Amino acid sequence: MATTDNFAIEQGKALRAIEWMNSEAAKNNKKLQVKLEGYLLSTTKFGNFEVVSWKGEWSTARNMVIRASKKLNIKVVEAGYHVKGQLLSSLFGISREFAKVYSGGNIIGNLELTTRSGKWIAKGEKLT
Repeated sequence: MATTDNFAIEQGKALRAIEWMNSEAAKNNKKLQVKLEGYLLSTTKFGNFEVVSWKGEWSTARNMVIRASKKLNIKVVEAGYHVKGQLLSSLFGISREFAKVYSGGNIIGNLELTTRSGKWIAKGEKLT
């Protein structure tokens, strides 16, 4: 089972979304546990997000996060996208990812993320 922290939920709405995702997963016999990581991902164009970690299957986690965005009408960040050919950078611990920002289940923008002290920070933002 995979575990990672590549999702974030709109600040102030994360607990409700986590409760919904965990109960929805249990109700549908899906293996997924979502919890708060305890830090914020701040953006200028999209607001602040509470970073969450999850344990389970990637496809289930991704599906639940996007469904939560639509069902609860909240903004969420789905990270985990990489540029091809960054093997050398990743070997030296220079981590760069790209993320999609959803609102109400629709993509509203993109983020470029980097890590500092083990936490994600937004390096670039773009509205779509």
